[in-house]
Amino acid sequence: MKDLQIRRQPRSMFPELSELFTGFPAWAGRWPVVEANLIRLEDQLEDGHYVVRAELPGIDPAKDVDVTVHDGQLTIKAERTESTAAKGRSEFSYGSFVRSVTLPAGADEDDIKASYNNGILTVSVAVTEPAAPPEKHIKVQAAS
Repeated sequence: MKDLQIRRQPRSMFPELSELFTGFPAWAGRWPVVEANLIRLEDQLEDGHYVVRAELPGIDPAKDVDVTVHDGQLTIKAERTESTAAKGRSEFSYGSFVRSVTLPAGADEDDIKASYNNGILTVSVAVTEPAAPPEKHIKVQAAS
């Protein structure tokens, strides 16, 4: 039989932040302070559109999501309320989430579509190639 070598990573003098919550109730590991107002999202340019996908599971998009655009900023706001009850015990969680992103140059704020499917909100903004501004010549004045 070969000797098995166990390789251990050296432990830092400072524990991982998540380790500080070991032994606390389950809600402590959810990082309510850090992640309470954060929406995870990805954005990319696809086929002439700026597409933003946001993870928003467990919400009703018709009443819990608000997507706005103003001065080149796309803002996604959502509210979530969950409750569970089992064997005389109940738990609930709720929170507001908000994220804003700056639209790319050439984004058409009048051509925006949003859809929700399987916990993912997708916002698509049409983007046209911005016209290059004309070259501007500045007259240089000589000192007298």
